[in-house]
Amino acid sequence: MVTTTNSIEKLHFEHRLWMNELSFFSDELKIYEHRLEDLVNKNNEMKVLSLLEQFQNQFIRQREVLEELHHNIKVHEQKIGEAMRRGEEVPADPDFHEYMKGEMESYRNIYSDLKRKFYGFLAKYL
Repeated sequence: MVTTTNSIEKLHFEHRLWMNELSFFSDELKIYEHRLEDLVNKNNEMKVLSLLEQFQNQFIRQREVLEELHHNIKVHEQKIGEAMRRGEEVPADPDFHEYMKGEMESYRNIYSDLKRKFYGFLAKYL
């Protein structure tokens, strides 16, 4: 249980950082998805279309994971807020928070790798 204001503020700060990061990734995914649409309309080579479809599927999956992370962070923030309003000890599960840290790090790595591959694809086929 977390009871100090300082600890609660640290949790909230980290949650806000994660939410901002996820928002940025979401905006980037929109840009990449629009770029894919442009490329599909401009290209009719089967090899290129197949690669575009693979990227589209990966972007869809990244968006799904992003939304799940967003949801989990939001639920945890709500639990903390409700406990604070009721004057109870704040149920800040340190295991859950460490789990979310790991999930965010994993997402960053996978997303970064996908971006690198997509930019490589763009450099090769544009």
